[in-house]
Amino acid sequence: MNRVVFHEDHCKGCGLCISVCPKGIIQAAEHMNKKGYQPVEVINQEACTSCTACALICPDTVITVYRPDKTA
Repeated sequence: MNRVVFHEDHCKGCGLCISVCPKGIIQAAEHMNKKGYQPVEVINQEACTSCTACALICPDTVITVYRPDKTA
């Protein structure tokens, strides 16, 4: 299951989330979104700690962070 989901059609590619990710697993995608911006993507979902730093700094609220169920 993905821990971080970027709603890339709304991403402006500002890069703030890249700068705050403590694991360094967010990067600019190689493609453009429908609005002509270069969105970001997570390159290693398994390394994500679900800290929510990326979602908190995103000015356009395009990031959803899921925390895995620890009981499973």
